[in-house]
Amino acid sequence: MARNPFPVEVLTPEGNVFDGEVEMLSTRTGEGSLGVLANHAPLLAILEPTELRLHREGGEVETFAQAEGYLQVVDNSALVLVEEAHRPDDLDRSDLESRLDEARNSLEGSEEGSEERRGYERDVKRYEAFLEVADG
Repeated sequence: MARNPFPVEVLTPEGNVFDGEVEMLSTRTGEGSLGVLANHAPLLAILEPTELRLHREGGEVETFAQAEGYLQVVDNSALVLVEEAHRPDDLDRSDLESRLDEARNSLEGSEEGSEERRGYERDVKRYEAFLEVADG
């Protein structure tokens, strides 16, 4: 079944990671997995760390390790604003494992209910998701 393409832009604080047309975007929010096709209803969602999949014309799929952020769908286009987005080939497994260990150790030593603790919890979720993407 042919799908209509629509524009998607993926932005991080470092700049534009992807800007092109896709037939479907799939990601994860705090409520669960989400797929977006052309002419989707307007949407604003908070994104969780996961694998971002951009389905291009001809069956090609571009994937990214996506950190937390936001998704906006409006006027038949999507904007993904995330803290980090990396292609799987750019991920260094040993570096991610080291960062995950650091975040877990820091989490254990942090005060319950503190903003610092919430930051370490986000880091743990991010590095666990990035490792899943790195493993393919």
